[in-house]
Amino acid sequence: MTDTRLAPYAATLLRVTLGGLFLAHAGLKVFVFTPAGTAHFFESVGVPGFVAYLTIMGEIAGGLALIAGAYTRIAALAVIPILLGAIATVHGHNGFFFNDPNGGWEYPAFWIVALVVQAILGDGAFAIGAGALRPASRSAIASG
Repeated sequence: MTDTRLAPYAATLLRVTLGGLFLAHAGLKVFVFTPAGTAHFFESVGVPGFVAYLTIMGEIAGGLALIAGAYTRIAALAVIPILLGAIATVHGHNGFFFNDPNGGWEYPAFWIVALVVQAILGDGAFAIGAGALRPASRSAIASG
């Protein structure tokens, strides 16, 4: 049985964590690898360099939207292609476990599942989408 009193807060915790992870990954690409270095890496794995800039923008926009709870379901689904691309171009051929050399596809796949769960759950509490940063009401939970 679902505890409907706490479910909105669980959705919020998941939403903010997912958003924070996307901002962290964007930050890695911007501040550590640099956008130009990221583009060069993308080219080295057969992806056009400009896709690196789109990826960085998608991670930032998706991360901010998830943290704020703005269009949560759309944001969660919209960033999944970034992770599918990571699996297809970098991690898929490295084995399953993320601690395999060069990182397997375990972590990005789990991240995708968490994003699908977030899309199913919706905004949760304290979301712009739920209305002016207030806890979600029971009727908001029932309607999604």
